[in-house]
Parts: sequence; C-alpha cells; structure tokens
Amino acid sequence: MTINRIPSSYRIPLFCAVTLLFWMSMYTSVPIMAPYVEFLGGNHQLAGWIVGMYGISQMLLRIPVGIMSDRFHKRKLFITFGLFFTAIGGLGLWITHDFTWILILRALAGAAAATWVDFTVLFTSYYKHEESTKAIGTISFFNSLGQVLGILSAGWAADSLGWEAAFILGALLGVLGFIGSFFLIEKIEPDAPKITMRAIGNVAADRTLLFVSLLAILSQVLIFATVFGFTPVYATALGADKFSLSLLSLFANVPVALASLFGGRKWAAKYGEKRMVVWGFVLMGIFTFTIPFTHHLWVLMITQAFAGFGRGLSFTLLMGMSIKHMPAEKRATAMGFFQAIYGLGMFVGPVLMGVIGDWFSLNQGFIVLGILGVLSALLSQWFVRSTPKIPAVQSSGSTASL
Repeated sequence: MTINRIPSSYRIPLFCAVTLLFWMSMYTSVPIMAPYVEFLGGNHQLAGWIVGMYGISQMLLRIPVGIMSDRFHKRKLFITFGLFFTAIGGLGLWITHDFTWILILRALAGAAAATWVDFTVLFTSYYKHEESTKAIGTISFFNSLGQVLGILSAGWAADSLGWEAAFILGALLGVLGFIGSFFLIEKIEPDAPKITMRAIGNVAADRTLLFVSLLAILSQVLIFATVFGFTPVYATALGADKFSLSLLSLFANVPVALASLFGGRKWAAKYGEKRMVVWGFVLMGIFTFTIPFTHHLWVLMITQAFAGFGRGLSFTLLMGMSIKHMPAEKRATAMGFFQAIYGLGMFVGPVLMGVIGDWFSLNQGFIVLGILGVLSALLSQWFVRSTPKIPAVQSSGSTASL
C-alpha cells in the first residue's frame, strides 16, 4: 500500500487512543505493586526486586526492539505485541499469588513497555521530519494522561473492590488497546533501507544521542527517586492517607501531561528547545530541593506540581531531540538506545535515595537530588545544541493533519 492511499482522517486520533489504553493498562499495577507484594507477605527486598524487574527487562530489550523494528519495518506488530503483553500481565497478576510468577509477570510488563520505542517512532512518522518534537509532545501527553488515569483508576479499584480488581481492570484496558492496535496505520517509507550493523554502530556513537541520553538518565534519577519513590513516603509522614496519596500523584502527573503537550508543540518552537530543557531541569531541581522544608501536605502537592511541569518540559523535548536528526531507517534504533540508556536512571534514582536515606536521612536525599537537578540544567546549557541539524527529507507524504 502506498502512502498516498493511506486514510489519514482517523490515524492520529486512533493512535492516541491506543496509546492512552496502553499506559492506563500498564499503570494500574505499577504504583501499587510494592504494597501488594508486602500485603502477600513479601519483604521490602523482594518488593524491590519485583518492582525493579519492570525496569530491568526494559533496559535489556529496548535496543533489540529498536534494531529489529528498523530492520523489518514492522512498528505496528511490536505495538500489538506490547498491548497483548499488558493484557496477559494484568490477567496473570489476578490469577496468581506466587512470587516467582509475579516476578516473571513484571518482567513481561517491562517487555511490553519496551515497545514504547515503536509507539514513538511510528507516531512521529505521521509528521514531517522537522516536526518530530511536535509529534513527541503530542504522544507524550497521552502517555502521561494514561499514567495518571491508570494510577487513579487502580487506586479506586484497589480501595473499593480489593487488589485484584486493579489487575482485572488493567487486563481489560489492555484487551481494548490490543483490539485497537489492529486498525493502526503502518507508515513505511518508499524503498526504506534496512539498517546495517555499521549503521547501528553509527547510531550508538552519535554525540547528540549520547548527550540527550545522559540528560535523560539524570531526569529519570530525579523522577524515580521522588514521584515513584520516596515523595509518597514523605507525604505519609505528613499524615497523608490513601486518597491524599492519589491526589499527590494527580498533582505530580497532570502538569507533566500539560507541559508535554504545550512544551513540545508550541513553546519549543517559540522559545527554543534548549531553553525549555534547561528550565525544565531548574524547576525539577528547585522543587525537589524544597521538599524537606514543606510541612503541610497541600504545600507538598504544589511543589510536586511545579516539579512535574519541569519534568514534562525537559523529558519530552529530550525524547524528541534523540531522533529528530536521525534518518527514518535509524529512528527506532536511536529511540531504543535512548530509552534503554535512560532506563539506568530508574535504578540509580531509588538506590541512591535509599542509600542516602539509610546513611543520613530522606531530607538530605531530597536536597542532594535538588542540587543534581540544578546541575543537570547547567549541563543542558553547556551541551545541548540550540539548533540541531536536520537532514533533508525527500518524501513528500509525511505530513499529518490533526
């Protein structure tokens, strides 16, 4: 099928809906997994391994997924498998209480998350080459919105109907997304070459990709040490109940979605991508640093809203910059490298915070992370190019209408 014959009236809305279902399904289990393991009788260390398995499998699989996607040009197939795995993961968690199987199922969830490479690359293929940041901003909005809705719906289901209800909900959402994925439009460039080992080496050595991936690691360190790590612990010390923790999650994640949408689609073009990345890290750093000095829950929520806004600005633009300068046949490989490398931050953040918390205190950990955020802003100012060079695109069929 040629590009000109592809119906374009529904491809973007459908893709956004499938993306929303994918992340809703995924995040019905992510935020409650640690307390669920402890509810079943597991200790903190076991809970840590089970939660961490989600990130480990992502790190191991994202580069191979990106390479195979560029090799065979089958983005849609990987997306369909990703949604299938999320549905199976939710169903399996509902059925089993065995820790070994739960560990395997969390690895399967990480394998599903690894297909995010193909979500981002296929969606950006609907846009002009130079509009990659705009495309990433749009898809990141539905990524963040899906996470927020997944977290809130899982919290409601677990509180009202029990732990297993959240997993059943995740399985149902995964099935809906799986069905929707069959109707996605596969965008294939005419005569697109298959990526070679030499091209893979060139991608891995690309300086722009390496710089933005390093910054993305620092971003993930801040995120997984705070929002998905120890900020809820600090909130509990301030007297937060389950509903308040859900509100904290809402305050932390909704601004991410808004910043992803407006930062990637409008502000980056108006003020420059580099400036937005720098200010994103500044916001994350300052409002992480201030956590130990907040003594009221509502103030903590406000700080996390500002930090979340910074997170949405910086990370969305870094993701777009990782592939913006890449030709089409290398984009999934580049995105695979980017996402695998930043996965390191998912481990370093919680581990670093845990070590500092054990040796000193959580308050000092937040201060260290806040300083790290500001230092990341300085690194962005020094290393991020203001106007990255974009290769010319010969294909005329890559424009998408919203």
